[in-house]
Amino acid sequence: MAGANMAPMNTPSAPPPSPLFAPLRELQRWALDWLVSWWQVLHFTVLVATLALTPSSYNRRARPVLAREIVLGTAPHLLWFSLMTTLISLVIIRIVVVTSSSYGLSRYALEMVVRVLVLELLPLTVALFVALRNTLPAGVAFAQALAEVRGNGGLQREFFPRAMAGIFAVWLLGAVSCVLTLVLAYLSIYGVTPYALPGYTRVVGQIFNPAVTLILLLKIVLFSFAVGMIPLASAYFGASARLRHVHGLSDMVRMFSVLLLIEAASLMGNYY
Repeated sequence: MAGANMAPMNTPSAPPPSPLFAPLRELQRWALDWLVSWWQVLHFTVLVATLALTPSSYNRRARPVLAREIVLGTAPHLLWFSLMTTLISLVIIRIVVVTSSSYGLSRYALEMVVRVLVLELLPLTVALFVALRNTLPAGVAFAQALAEVRGNGGLQREFFPRAMAGIFAVWLLGAVSCVLTLVLAYLSIYGVTPYALPGYTRVVGQIFNPAVTLILLLKIVLFSFAVGMIPLASAYFGASARLRHVHGLSDMVRMFSVLLLIEAASLMGNYY
C-alpha cells in the first residue's frame, strides 16, 4: 500500500538545444541550399546540352516550337533595343569625344569608345536585358506551374526552347548592338566620309587582336549560358517550400553574381 501512495517518478527530459548552435545550424542549412542550387544549375545545363546535341530535338514536331520561342524571345525586342542602344551609345560617344578633346587626347577617343562600349558595357547590358525580359519571367512562371510543365516531356517541350531562345537572344542582340555602336562611333568621330575608313579600321583592328576577340566571344557565350540556364534550372527541379516565395529573387542574385564574375575575368584577361 505504501507503494501505491508513492508519487510517480518524473522521466528526465532531453535538455533543450543550446541557442549557441542555432547560427551554426542556419549556416549549415544555407550552405546546403547553396550547394543544391548550383548542382541543379549544373544538372540542368547538362540536360539542355544533351537535348541540344540530340537530333530528335530538331525533328518536324519540335522545330516549330523551338522556332516560335526563338522568334518571340528576340524579334519583339530587336527594334526598340537597337534604338535604346543607339541613344545610349551616342550619348557616351559624345561624352568621350568631348572629354578627350578637352584634355588633348582626341586620337584616343575611338579606342576608348570601342573598349568601354563594345568590349565591356554592351555585352553586359544585353545579358541583363534578355534575363529581365525573357528568362527570369519564364523561370517564375514555370515555378508556379511546376507539375504541368515537368510532366509529359516538359523538359524538351517547355524548358529547352526557352533556354535556347535566351541563348540566341543574347547572341543576336549582342552582335547587332556591337556592330551598330561601331558604325555610330565612326560617324560621330569622323563624320559621313569614306576617307577616314583606313585609319578607323586600323585602330579597330589593333584593338580586336586574336586574344581580345576570343575573350569577347567567350564572354558573350558564357553570358548567354548564364542567362539561359540559371533562371530555369531551379524552376525545373522545384524550389523548396522554404524558398519558393523568393524563387525569382534568388535566381536573379545567383545570375547577377555569375555575370559579374565573368565580367571580372574578362577584364583581367584584357588588361592584365
